[in-house]
Amino acid sequence: MALRSVKSLLVAAFSLFLLTFSNIAFAYQNPENEHTGTEKHKEKSESDFEPGKVIMEHIMDNHDFHFFDYNGHAVAAPLPVIVYEKEKGFSFFMSSRFEHGHATYDGYKLEEGVIKAVNADGSVNEEAKVYDFSMTRNVVQMLIALTLLVVLLLGVAKKYKQQGAKKAPSGFQNAIEPVITFIRDEVGKSNLGHKYEKYMPYLLTVFFFILICNIFGLIPGSANVTGNIAFTAVLGVISLIVILLSTNKHFWAHIFWYPGVPMLVRLFIMLPVELLGVFTKPFALIVRLFANMVAGHMIITCLVMMIFIFTKLTVGAGIGFAPVSMAFTIFIYLIEILVAFIQAFIFTNLTAVFIGQAFEGEHHDEAHAHH
Repeated sequence: MALRSVKSLLVAAFSLFLLTFSNIAFAYQNPENEHTGTEKHKEKSESDFEPGKVIMEHIMDNHDFHFFDYNGHAVAAPLPVIVYEKEKGFSFFMSSRFEHGHATYDGYKLEEGVIKAVNADGSVNEEAKVYDFSMTRNVVQMLIALTLLVVLLLGVAKKYKQQGAKKAPSGFQNAIEPVITFIRDEVGKSNLGHKYEKYMPYLLTVFFFILICNIFGLIPGSANVTGNIAFTAVLGVISLIVILLSTNKHFWAHIFWYPGVPMLVRLFIMLPVELLGVFTKPFALIVRLFANMVAGHMIITCLVMMIFIFTKLTVGAGIGFAPVSMAFTIFIYLIEILVAFIQAFIFTNLTAVFIGQAFEGEHHDEAHAHH
């Protein structure tokens, strides 16, 4: 019964997913749908269909949650726009005022996802500096994920406080406890030794936050937050700060001093390489998470868009390729669910490894003192 419910949920999700992209592609292909924009937009024909542009629009950030197009009209959830310009100050309005880039409002226009100031004749004012503080879909979805994280984990913590650790867990607490135990034993204790308890709040927060963002990004019409380099960069910088705060004299002595190594080699080869290594570790965290989450979304989108690419050749080719495309899309989608967990684990585990390396010299001192 449960398996049947899961199958029904997957079918519904993929139906919505395919409907989203089919309407996007249809909006590009059907000339009748192009009478809602500017003159340039009206002149577009079937030959103007650009799969690459559609794919990039799907994985990039935006000022609304776009679900699909219906009869030439976009079905989307607009988000608040907050922009600042020195001459005008702050401006607040909803992104629906831009009509998906086809209209200007309050002296601004949306051009390829970027809000720009415009002159009275509608041309872009290149001299005006616009600061965009808008609530984009990445920001909104990140806040939703953060709220869900806090609510769920505080609920579990409250249940532990009321029942105690001796009573068997139940409900969501029963589902989350094995995950917490796994992160504690396989990530915390394995890499941080006796200091693992000090870092468990951070490691668990990073793991569940990335996991929730990854899973949310698989919902059709949602934003791929972890596929945004700015998001992963902030996580990497925070991990770098935690790593640097965990260092000791042995860590820095290994970077600045090498007994028995010639001075020239030490200054011009070893020192630059070791200093660079301090920053390449968080950089690896940033790029790994970003690249893996973007790659999966791009593959899924490309597979769906190939149906319409083959349809442009012949209708029969498009219909014939559709089952193949759907089969591969479902397969990659299921792989992405697994990747969502794996990437959250890898980011957390590597963070713990780098923190453990920061105070690694202490273990040798303790062993020597004990001996």
